[in-house]
Amino acid sequence: MVARIRISVAVLVRDGLVLLVHRHPSRRWYPDSWSFSAGGHVEPGELPHQAVRRECLEELGVHIDDPAPVPMTVNDPTLDVHAFLVTRWAGEPANAAPEEHDDLRWFRPSDLADLKMAHPESLPSLLSAVRLATI
Repeated sequence: MVARIRISVAVLVRDGLVLLVHRHPSRRWYPDSWSFSAGGHVEPGELPHQAVRRECLEELGVHIDDPAPVPMTVNDPTLDVHAFLVTRWAGEPANAAPEEHDDLRWFRPSDLADLKMAHPESLPSLLSAVRLATI
């Protein structure tokens, strides 16, 4: 059995909007598609919530508070994805990883279905979590 790649992903939500990053067209995996905020590999000896904090700092330049685990469906059997809803952070999100992302934008949740997403199968579960966070 092949070991699955552990990934942590942040879903940043502010004022009812969701932050997405656009994956650079030259990326090997899921190029030229939108994905949730920051994310990446969980390093050896690192816990998923530690990885998402590190990734948010590296990719967005923000220190996140209280990442809350949320379900995320991914149809790629090689990935073990841990998603976290983030509603509080210090700093203003910016593209601190231009080699990975060529854009970042805030979207209304209702607009996400019209985008080319890296993992469109994740939208129902993540949008449910976003709705609960904005109540």
